[in-house]
Amino acid sequence: MLALEIIFWTSLGLIVWTHVGYPLATGLLARLRPHPVAKAQVEPSVVLIVAAHNEDTVIRRRIENLLALDYPAGKLELVVASDGSSDRSNEIVQEIAAREPRVHLLDCERGGKTLAQNRAVRETESELLAFTDANTEWQPDALRRLVENFADEDVAYVSGKLQLTASDGTNREGLYWRYELWLRSNESKLGSITAGNGAIYTVRRSDYLEDAAITGHDFALPFRMVQRGRRAVFEPAAVALEKESHDLEDEFGRKVRMITRALRHVYTGSMLHRVPPIYALELFSHRLLRYETGAVHIVLLGTNAALVGQGLVYQVALGLQLAWLLLAAFGRLRIRVPGAGIAYYYLLVTVATLVGNYRYLRSGTPTMWEKAEGTR
Repeated sequence: MLALEIIFWTSLGLIVWTHVGYPLATGLLARLRPHPVAKAQVEPSVVLIVAAHNEDTVIRRRIENLLALDYPAGKLELVVASDGSSDRSNEIVQEIAAREPRVHLLDCERGGKTLAQNRAVRETESELLAFTDANTEWQPDALRRLVENFADEDVAYVSGKLQLTASDGTNREGLYWRYELWLRSNESKLGSITAGNGAIYTVRRSDYLEDAAITGHDFALPFRMVQRGRRAVFEPAAVALEKESHDLEDEFGRKVRMITRALRHVYTGSMLHRVPPIYALELFSHRLLRYETGAVHIVLLGTNAALVGQGLVYQVALGLQLAWLLLAAFGRLRIRVPGAGIAYYYLLVTVATLVGNYRYLRSGTPTMWEKAEGTR
C-alpha cells in the first residue's frame, strides 16, 4: 500500500502544483525579481502575415482592420498567405490589392499553416514579422505596442493579449483565459513566456526559425528563442479581439487540436534542451503537466479507489472527486447548479489532454488545421 500512497500523493501534488502552486509562485517571483523590457518608440518595417484557408466570410473585414492600424503606411506590408483556399478568399484579397499597394496575395498549395507562413517570410524583406489569424480584430495601437518591445535587443518574440468576446453560448473559456493571461504576464516579467498566441505575435526576421510543417509557432517559437539566449515576452497593451467558441463542445475540439500539435515537443523532450533551470521548471509546470493532466487525474482516481479502505482522508478525497464529476455532469446537462459550468469545462479540457495524447501516439501531429466552429 505504501507505493500506492506515494503515487496518490504525488499525483495530487502535481495537479495542485500546476493549477495553484505554480501560478502563485510565479506571481510572487515576478514581484520579487522582475526582468523588465526596455521599451521605446521605434518604427521598423513590418510585414503582417495572415495565413488563411477558406476565410471568405471574414477576410475582407480582417484586411480592412489591419490597414487601419496606427503605424506608418510606408513601413507596413500585408500578405495573405492563402493555404489552398477553394472559396472566394483569393478573389476578395486580389480585389483589395488592386486598389491598395500594401496588400499582397500569396496563393499557396494546401500544405498547412506553418508552410504558408514560412513561404510568406521567405518572399518578404521587412525587419519584423507579425502574424495573425483571419478571424481576429486588432485594436488600432496593437502593432505599435508590440513593436515597442523590440527596442530591447534581447527581445526576439512578442505576443499580444487576445481578448475573447462572449459568444452567448455555454463556453467558459473566457474565465480560464483571464487566468492564463495573468500567468503569462508573470512569466514574461520573470524572463520569457512558455507559449504565445497565433492571433497576435511578432518576431524579428533575424530570429525567425522555419519549423517543420507539423508544428506551430504558438508553443515552439517562445522556448526556441530562449534556447538561443533570446527573450519571448508578453505585451498586455497590444490587444486583439476574437469571438470565443460558442459551446464547450466546440472548444473541446479546438483544445484537442492544439494539444496534439504541441505534444511533439513534449515527447521528444526538445523543449527542455539548453534552457535555464527556472525556465525549464516553467515549461514543466505550465506546459508538460498541463498536457498530461488527464493521465494524472486517472492515476489519482485509480489509486484513491484502491486506498479508500485505508482511512478517512482517502474516503473524503474519493468523495470529493466523485462530487466534482457529478457537478460536471450537471454542467453537461445544463442544470443550473453553482459551479457546474466551470466543472464541466475543466472536465472537457482534462479529457482533451487524453484525446490529444491518444491522437498523437496513434497518428503523430496533423499538418493541416481546421477552423474552430462559432469563432467567425
